[in-house]
Parts: sequence; C-alpha cells; structure tokens
Amino acid sequence: MKTFLKSQILRSFWILRLPRRLFHRHHRFLSSPIFAHYEAGSRGEQPLPEYFNFASDVLDKWSQIEKDGKRPLNPALWWINGRGGELRWSFEELGVLSRKVANILSDQCGLHKGDRVLSILPRIPEWWLVTVACVRTGIILIPGTSQLTAKDIQYRLEVSKAKSIITTEALAPVVDSVAAKCNSLQTKLLVSEGKRDGWLNFNELCTEASANHACVKTTFHDPMIIYFTSGTTGPPKMVEHSQGSFGFRPIAHKRYWLHLNSSDIMWCTADTGWVLAALGSVFDPWVFGSCVFIHNLSQVESTAILNTLSRFPVTTMLGAPTLYRMLVQNNVTSYKFMNLQYCISGGEPLNPEVMELWKNMTGLNIHEVYGQTETGAVCGVQKGMKIKPGSMGKACAPYEIQILDEEANVLPPGREGEIGIRVKPQRPLGFFSRYVDNPEKTAGTERGFFYVTGDRGLMDNEGYFWFIGRADDIINSSGYRIGPFEVESALLEHPAVAEAAAVSSPDLLRGEVVKAFVVLSPGYTLQDKEKLTLELQDHVKKVTAPYKYPRKMEFVQQLPKTITGKIRRNALRNKEWGRV
Repeated sequence: MKTFLKSQILRSFWILRLPRRLFHRHHRFLSSPIFAHYEAGSRGEQPLPEYFNFASDVLDKWSQIEKDGKRPLNPALWWINGRGGELRWSFEELGVLSRKVANILSDQCGLHKGDRVLSILPRIPEWWLVTVACVRTGIILIPGTSQLTAKDIQYRLEVSKAKSIITTEALAPVVDSVAAKCNSLQTKLLVSEGKRDGWLNFNELCTEASANHACVKTTFHDPMIIYFTSGTTGPPKMVEHSQGSFGFRPIAHKRYWLHLNSSDIMWCTADTGWVLAALGSVFDPWVFGSCVFIHNLSQVESTAILNTLSRFPVTTMLGAPTLYRMLVQNNVTSYKFMNLQYCISGGEPLNPEVMELWKNMTGLNIHEVYGQTETGAVCGVQKGMKIKPGSMGKACAPYEIQILDEEANVLPPGREGEIGIRVKPQRPLGFFSRYVDNPEKTAGTERGFFYVTGDRGLMDNEGYFWFIGRADDIINSSGYRIGPFEVESALLEHPAVAEAAAVSSPDLLRGEVVKAFVVLSPGYTLQDKEKLTLELQDHVKKVTAPYKYPRKMEFVQQLPKTITGKIRRNALRNKEWGRV
C-alpha cells in the first residue's frame, strides 16, 4: 500500500484500541430511514420507487445513523491481509473515499453514466471503493477474477466495449498484451505502489481527489453491474443487473436469506469476480448496516481460515462447499469460535457428510443457499428452518419456485424435473434484466410463465427442494437417470478421495454409464489401482443406490474447473464422447 491507504489505516487506528466486546453487541435490529421509507412499498401498498441508488439511499443513510450514534461501533468494512495489515472504515469514511474514487472515474478516466468499466482486483479495499464509486456515478461495473488470462480479458473488453479497466500490477502486463486489440478501451487505472507507462495511478489520484461528489440520479431499472457467466456450457454471456436488482431486494424482503442486523460481522470468502461476493460482501450486509469482514487470501487455506475465525469476532460466514470440505479435514475441535453463529454455503450443493462433520466439530449447522448469476439467491435453508442434509431448502421471498416438465407444467412433489422460477405476470425483484446484446438467449430462458434454470431437481412434501444436477449433466444409463452429485458425494465420503467428478461415458450395452474422475487425498497412492477402484465402487454401492456406482474410473491429478472454482463436467464429458 502506498501513502493513500497507509493514511487511511492511521486515520482508522483509533478504533483498534477499543475493547473487543464493543465490536459485537447483541443489539436488536435498528429501525432506520432505509426501511421506514420503503416499508409500504415492500408490502405492496405503493409502487416500487422510480429512482433508487444504493450509495445515496442506503450507504449514505447508514453514515447519518452512524453520526447520530444509533449504530453499534462495528466498522462498515474491516479488512486484514494476514500479515499484520489491518484497516477499518466507518460508513462515513467509506462515503468520503468512494466519492474520491467517483471523481477519479469521472474526471480522470472520462467515464459517464452508462459507460462500462472492467474491474479485476483481488480482495483489497480498493475493490469495495471502486464498486461503490461505480454505483454513485451510474457507471456499469464488470467484476472479474484475478485468474483471468489474456484471452479472457481480451474477450471481456471486446464484447463489453468497456472504456476502462482497473487492475493491479500483477495483471497490468497481461492487459497491455491485448489492449491494442480492444478498440473501446480508453483508460487503464493501476492499483499499485509503482507507476507504469500508459496507466493512471489509483493511489496517487486518490490522494489528490476531491471528496465532494453529487451522486448521480439513477432509476430503479438503470443498469448497475454486469457479470460474465462462468462459461460452463458455452462462451461466457453478459448478465446485467439493475440498480434495484441487488440493492433493493433485501430492503423489500427483509432478511430473506442472510438474517443479519447492524451488530453482525459478515465474512464472505468468495472471490471478488463472483456474484456471491456482491451479494455477501456488499449489498445485502450493508443494507442491514452490518460489518463486512474481508481477509485478503491469495488462496483458500484451512489454517488461515480457522485462525481468523478464532481471532476475530466474525458472526456469519459464507463460503463455497469447497471451503467446508477443506475445513473438516482439520482438527477443527482444537479451535474456539467465540462469536461464530451462522454458517452459509453457496455456489453448488454441499455434501451431507460434510455438514454432519462440521456440526459434530463446531456445534454449528451449515445453511445452504441456491441461486445463479442471473437470479441471486432464490432458495435456502433460513434460520429457524429444519435442516435436511442434502436439501437446498425452500424458496426465499419473493420467489415462487416449481419443478417443471418439458412443457412447463408444474410437477407434483417427489417428481423430478427442471427447476423453474415464476417470472410472469410480474418479474420478481433481484432477477437479471437481460443477457446484454443477446435477446434470443434472454427469451430462451423462459418457458411459459417460468424462468428455467437449466438445473434439475425435485420438491418434497414439505416444500424443500433437492438438487439433482445440471440438465445436461444427467446420466441416463439403461433407463436410469443418475445425477452426478450423488455419485460424487458418495465417493467423497471415502477417505481416499479428495475430489471427484462423475460424468456419462459411452457404453455399448447400456448406452452410457457413470465414469468417475478421482483426485486422491494426500497419503494415498495407486500402488494397487485395481484394488482401490473396486473398493471405491463397492463403497458407492453401499452409500447410494447400487445402479449409480461408477462402472469406469480414472485417477487424475486435478479436475478442470471454471475461474470460479466449479468443476467443468462438460469438459470431462466431451472428452469421454470424443467431442474434443
């Protein structure tokens, strides 16, 4: 960090000396102008607002509540880097600094409302400043993960027609290698201590920038953020969300999945390029005035996570299933989490055996949440609900979720079909606006009155939904339809298996069979490959229905994954069927 952020650390240092108990007090939820102003609209007593801006209508109001002394002393943003660096900003400080960045985007980068900027930053405070600044200015933010390659960056710049890019010195040479091919790119903003030819320096500009900035007036439906899909089944598509999509839904439907209040400290471990980071570490926590806690992890590492939970008063943690799978491989009982109360898993299904292990080790349940880049969180196991291991819970307000057949007819409980969300006659809050420049794809997501997710599942008699797999991941063997997740979950219960992916493989007799790709756990070798294969096959037969066992098995060093860490079953399936 250069002078700018160092000065912010010093300005916030006073709060480090306060007793820890002041950072976490069990206040009841504080009523505020944020909710009072929109309460009638959320009950349907008046139309949704024509104008809405998350920065002015939420963050700035929390800043005023903070000034009035009606909010706990938790910071708005609490960031650590794991090497002794620590930074805490109040909502007032967040407002001042984000206005500075808003002026940089407008005055130095020449960006205006409706322009697009690609932001590729790790878990550093500047990502939050850029995100809020874009909201203030009406500039459309396109988050990207730091794992993007030159080809990925070029594709995103060309397709989005982004006028500016913001990244660190680690990716600056990669950007420079493709920038000349991106005709719309006008400015490059570098978050770094050093300088680079052709780049504006973020830290220097922040030191000089004015903190006076009038928030741009944005309508409820103005575009705010664009995400590129992971590209699991084709080229990445641009998913556009509006100002009201992410920012207003938790206002209209209080605590619909996070159940936070202003005394909570929320830690979302998701990469900044993933939609879960926006939901779990920006919009939803800050609607409730909660503290957003961030650890600048270069990679998810069990010991660092466990130590952090022990040292800091985190009350709520949200992470991908991979996080919990890693954690339960440690002696978690040797750590004491004095404040942790609520654990959430999202991004893909979590294995029931991992949930059980975590419960036994910590006494805490893991609450699953389900959603997509296009929808945000639409289904989950909320606080107070009965937990059914393996289920992704019930529909969250305001969504109506049904299981559909191919003609969009609603299927009864217990019948497998495609997971659909009602979007007609009225599209629910939180849904994406469109696939940018792809009206055919946008229209193709709807079937009858429903948005079809492409995921298959079923609903039980109590309204709990159960994920089976992607529609194109389903394996049809001798008339039996097999979801890969069940096979993978069974394999992961065996101590020899660190990771597993199940896909269809051609078979002369059965048409197709289950093939498992297995990454071995540390300490296991292939000295007797045939014996281990039979052992794993027998294990799956015992854990789940015998017809689901993998008749083929291949041991690999690693599995192909998307940049968000999801297993690319389609790549393995295409290899099996000779499509590559």
